[in-house]
Amino acid sequence: MELSAMKNVVLVHGGFVDGSGWEGVYRILKNDGYNVSIVQNPTISLEDDVAVTKRTLAAQDSPAILVGHSYGGVVITEAGTHPNVAGLVYVSAFAPDQGESVNSLIANPPPGVPVPPILPPQEGFLFLDKAKFPASFAGDVDKEKAAFMADSQVPWGVGALGGKISKPAWKSKPSWYLVTTEDRMIPPDAQRFMSKRAGAKVTEVKASHSVYVSQPGAVAGLIEQAAKSVKAEMPLTN
Repeated sequence: MELSAMKNVVLVHGGFVDGSGWEGVYRILKNDGYNVSIVQNPTISLEDDVAVTKRTLAAQDSPAILVGHSYGGVVITEAGTHPNVAGLVYVSAFAPDQGESVNSLIANPPPGVPVPPILPPQEGFLFLDKAKFPASFAGDVDKEKAAFMADSQVPWGVGALGGKISKPAWKSKPSWYLVTTEDRMIPPDAQRFMSKRAGAKVTEVKASHSVYVSQPGAVAGLIEQAAKSVKAEMPLTN
């Protein structure tokens, strides 16, 4: 492909997983000529995750599209005000407003929506029930890979869920949102509410919460759409 002016992409994972889940999306973007960086969040506190993400952004040689999955949406909402961010892409992600956190967004689920199988905190960290992980988090992922994801869970710090947004990046940066209609972690209607509030350009796909693993083409396609949409506004700076 002819390389667009927007050539950098930064991918931010969510809770219970690490950055390796982005491999399928990474391969497609690299093959299409993009420079791709993958943030490895400690997922202990929002402050630490934002700091790690901002270090990756600072290392970019030109503006980037910043992408967040799930809790990664909270991270990019706070870190996305960085000057090296040209646009935001939310992938079945939280998109909080000022003063909101994961805790506040999940506090009052509507009746009848699936409840994520989060186990009681262990020394300040959360895990999903391994037996229920595939159905809740990775319903359309290959059975063996979903089992591996369940067994390789990353502890999610309780403190990260309480991290509040100071200045939402989506209020000053263009945004895109991929709604997953079969999601059993973040209800689709909650995704629609947050994406509409953020003024994001929305795409819906029939997929589980792990759409970035199960349908990397759909995710990469939206990222590339975002990159091509902002290239005229954000010329290369290096």
